[in-house]
Order: sequence, then C-alpha cells, then structure tokens
Amino acid sequence: MRIISKNLIEKLFWVGIFGLAMGFLEAIVVVYLRDIYYPAGFGFPMSPVSPQMYMVELVREVATILMLLALGFLVGKNGIQKMAYFLISFAAWDIIYYIALKLFLDWPPSLLTWDILFLIPLPWLGPVLAPVIVSLTMIWLGTSLLLLEEANGQVFLKTEDWLLLLFGTGLIFASFVLNYSALIVQGNYLSKFLTLSQNHEFLKVVYAYTPEKFNWVMFGVGEIIVFSGSIRLLIRYRKVIQYTGKELRTQLHDIRHHLFNSHLQR
Repeated sequence: MRIISKNLIEKLFWVGIFGLAMGFLEAIVVVYLRDIYYPAGFGFPMSPVSPQMYMVELVREVATILMLLALGFLVGKNGIQKMAYFLISFAAWDIIYYIALKLFLDWPPSLLTWDILFLIPLPWLGPVLAPVIVSLTMIWLGTSLLLLEEANGQVFLKTEDWLLLLFGTGLIFASFVLNYSALIVQGNYLSKFLTLSQNHEFLKVVYAYTPEKFNWVMFGVGEIIVFSGSIRLLIRYRKVIQYTGKELRTQLHDIRHHLFNSHLQR
C-alpha cells in the first residue's frame, strides 16, 4: 500500500508550481506599483491613490481569489479536496509573494514590518509575520485533509468542526481589519460602508493613518481555535492515522531490508 499516491504527489507538485508562479507574478505587480507610488520605499502613512485605482486593485484581488478557487475546483474531486487545494495554493502564493518581494526589493526588513494585506471588504493590516503564520496553518490544514482522504477514502467535517474552523477564521479576520474598522466606526462611516471605496473623505483618513498596534491576542486565539479544529478532526480519524503510521513503518522497514540485501549481494 502506498501512503501517498503518485497522483496526489503530482497534484501537490503542480498546485505548488501554480502558487509559486502566482506569488512571483503578484510580487512583480507590486514592484511596479511601489515604483510608482513609493519610489523611496513602502511605508505608512500610505501614498494616496485615486478612487478609480482603488477599484482597480479591488478587481485585481477578486480575480486572484477566483483563480485560486478555480484551481481548487479543477484539481479536487469533492468539496473537501477542492477546499484543501484552495488553501494550499493560497498559502503557497502568499508565502512566495513575500519571498519574491524580499528578492526584488529587499522588503520587508523584518517579519514584524507592517503591510497592507488585502482590501476586501476593507483594508486588512498586520505585521508580515501574521499572514505567514496563517499561510502555514492553511498548508497544515489542507495537507491534513488530503492525507486523511488518501488513507480513509473520504473525510467528513461535522458541524462542530466547521464551527471551530469558521469561528477561529473569523477572529483572525477581525484582527486584520480591526484597525480600519475602528476608523469607520469613529468617523461615522458605517452607514456609507458600501461606497467607502469612492468616499474621498474616508480615503483621506485611510491614507493619513499609521498603524501602531496589532491585536496578537485575538489573532493567537483564532489560530489556536483553527488548530484545535484540525486536531479534533485528526483525533476522530486516529484509527486511520495509526493504520497509516503502521503502513509507513512497514514500508520503511522493507526499504531498509532491500537496501541491506542489495549491499550484501555486491
């Protein structure tokens, strides 16, 4: 019995290649943008852009997500696999993006450097370390789901699993948008939320803002909850994991035995 099929290895390889290419492509776009808007180097407060350019960036981000979703739907055979491949491709894209920026621009100077991470539905802010941690968690979760399906045939997430994963994800999302959410509430822009991307007054506030504190507690709790949800899933399929571990040890023993016999025959 093969612990990981050749088919799964090939899919993971090509999904990784896709994430690698997208990461470099995204970084190249950002290199162009920073050359235009941040010739002295990126930092806060941000350089203002026109509402039209802001909308262009929103469309670009939507297109990026749709591409990753399309990849998941093309590669995965069922809902769990589609989600898993989406998570892995998204994470690979995000990690490679920062590696490429470091290669091209020698940025960020450290993992605690603040960055604007996303714009949908409002700007996400956080130190670079935070999205890297999220990406590693996504790779862990996506890979775990695929390996469980490889060994079990099909994996089912119970309502409790979904609640843990969604609640933890919600806390992580909240930690990223907390800064700008506070600006919206304090500036009484909540009633104008759907038109904020075209609101010149709000955009002035955004471009004058410099983040100072990231809510690591909220972020950390969210990560722990997501991780707990994945561990709960692994525990439920522990018999499959134990069986897979036994098969893996058997395969390793057979390989060592084969190598030893081959050495004696020489």
